[in-house]
Amino acid sequence: MQARHILIVDDEDDIREIASLTLELTEGWQVNKAGSGREAIEKALTSQPDAILLDVMMPGMDGPSTFRMLQADARTRSIPVIFLTAKVQAADKRGFLQLGVCGVIAKPFDPLTLAAEIAERLSWS
Repeated sequence: MQARHILIVDDEDDIREIASLTLELTEGWQVNKAGSGREAIEKALTSQPDAILLDVMMPGMDGPSTFRMLQADARTRSIPVIFLTAKVQAADKRGFLQLGVCGVIAKPFDPLTLAAEIAERLSWS
């Protein structure tokens, strides 16, 4: 089976590094990283990842705005997106899911279970 390709989008360097190291080392997934919504859109267009792990709260273009722009483009519309957020109240989570994302993962996340959480939300076996 071919390695999964994930785009991790977060304005915090540490989060991007921990998540990418975890996914590369535990699952052998290919990881691309972006530090902003604009960079995420560019990288999604050029690399066509299997999924995007997208931070909700970022300066400039936040996660929901980035998601809406990805959805508006036929070239990126079919890429599944999971929000990564510290806002995990039930109402917040429901609102995010109503936007059409595939799931929500709470920050701080457990590096040891991150790949499994992603796979579960995307129904990857």
